[in-house]
Order: sequence, then C-alpha cells, then structure tokens
Amino acid sequence: MTEETPGLGDAEQPDVPSGATPDDAAPKAAEPSTEEGPAAPAGDASQSVGLTAQLDQVRTALNERTADLQRLQAEYQNYRRRVERDRVTVKEIAAANLLTELLPTLDDIGRAREHGELVGGFKSVAESMETVVAKLGLQQFGKEGEPFDPTIHEALMHSYAPDVTETTCVAILQPGYRIGERTIRPARVAVAEPQPGAQTVKEDGEAASAGEADEKKETGGPDEG
Repeated sequence: MTEETPGLGDAEQPDVPSGATPDDAAPKAAEPSTEEGPAAPAGDASQSVGLTAQLDQVRTALNERTADLQRLQAEYQNYRRRVERDRVTVKEIAAANLLTELLPTLDDIGRAREHGELVGGFKSVAESMETVVAKLGLQQFGKEGEPFDPTIHEALMHSYAPDVTETTCVAILQPGYRIGERTIRPARVAVAEPQPGAQTVKEDGEAASAGEADEKKETGGPDEG
C-alpha cells in the first residue's frame, strides 16, 4: 500500500474560510492616504527674501556702473574741448611767430605806399603779401585822433596841445598788429595831452560860474522893478 505524497510543484494555498471567494484571500493593496500633505516649508519665504536682496545688489551695481560711465563720458568731452582749445592756441602762436618776422617787411611796404613808391610789380607783390597775412588773421590797428590806450599803444613822443581834452594819439609812427585778441605789436604813437594852464583856467571858470549861480540863488535873483 503506497502513501500519497504532495507534489513538489503544488503551491500552498492559504486557508479560505467557508463561503468566501478566492478574491477574498488575495492580499489587499495599500490604499492611498486621503490625508492632506504637510504645509509649505518655511524655507520658501527665506529664499524669496534672499532673491530680493540679490536683486537690490544688482540694481546698486548697475547704478554705480551707470554713474561711472557718465563720469567717463563727461571727462572725455572735457578732454576733447581742451584738445581743441590747445590746438587753436598752438595755431595762433605759430601764426604769430611767423607774422612777427614779417612785420618789418610790412612796415617797408607801408612807408613805400606813403611816399608813392608802391608801383609796378612791387605793388602787386606787396598787395599779394598783405592779402596772405590778412587770411592768416593779421589785423592792423592805430589811427590818429583816437584816445591813448596803454594796453595797445606805445607812446614814443609826448607833447601838449590846447585842442585836446584827454591824452590823444596825434601821430602813428608804426601801426600795431593783432591776431584775434592777441596783440603781437602795439601801435607806436606820438601823444598829446591837454595843456596844464588851459585845464586850470577851465576849472577856475567852472568854479566861478558855479559861485555866481550859488550867489544868485541865495539873493533870489535880480530885484524886480
């Protein structure tokens, strides 16, 4: 008589109570939790504050770079104006040095013109030269009868005259020359001043007239008839 042994391939079946279906014996899957998750962590608020601080730093750095750029631009504009001013000054100095060497020749041309010797080819050359120096900015000044100005006139002769009321240029011995506002040679002139006696007589006459006027004012004028 042989004993039955359970097969090696048969799986052990769980005990199923009577009246139950096989599905009841299957293990139940874990059901998802319906409870609400935890609240947002407090780290989000601190992260927002950190981003705001970084943004403020970036804005501050941008303002500083903008100010630096504006300052550099202003310095560059000042540099350009200074270079342009220096360039004009150097040009004027160079022209003044050249024209100063030509002044004796211009004086000779002026004397030849006064004596009627500026004729023929010499006249054409002289006029061409005067045109060139005028284009370089050379201007002649000094006229008879104008008031004496020590900043632009150099008095070589002095006299008194009864027909002048102030120190006056009565003769131009050598004309003056300037380039723009720069005087490269003052006008050399003869000046005349009012005669001291005439000035005294004039002052005495004015004083006498003033005294007579005061006397008439005090006495009330001539008596009425």
